[in-house]
Amino acid sequence: MQEELMVALVFLGFFTMIFGLCYLRNKENMAMIERGMNPKEFNNRPAPYRNLKWGLLLLGAGIGLALAYFVTQYMLHDEENPALWFALIGIGGGLGLIQSYKIEKKEILDRPAVQ
Repeated sequence: MQEELMVALVFLGFFTMIFGLCYLRNKENMAMIERGMNPKEFNNRPAPYRNLKWGLLLLGAGIGLALAYFVTQYMLHDEENPALWFALIGIGGGLGLIQSYKIEKKEILDRPAVQ
């Protein structure tokens, strides 16, 4: 009984989420049209640094994961501490995103002004 209820709630939640996302996107587009804006211009903006951001995020997470492994093996002598693993993955990923932001900001500031 509980499993059937859980399956039904998962499907209901999934379809509710999809409906909500579509509804909110439509609402946002209608508000942009009312203000005289073209929604297609804003929805199709280029993302030139997407690969850089993902690359640095995964690199930072990987370094955090490797650091957690070495700390667990050589400093804690095989004591399992999942909080350490998650913390170092988060810290490494966050540092990767901060580095991505700095690179993007430097590129934007160094770009010549278009006249």
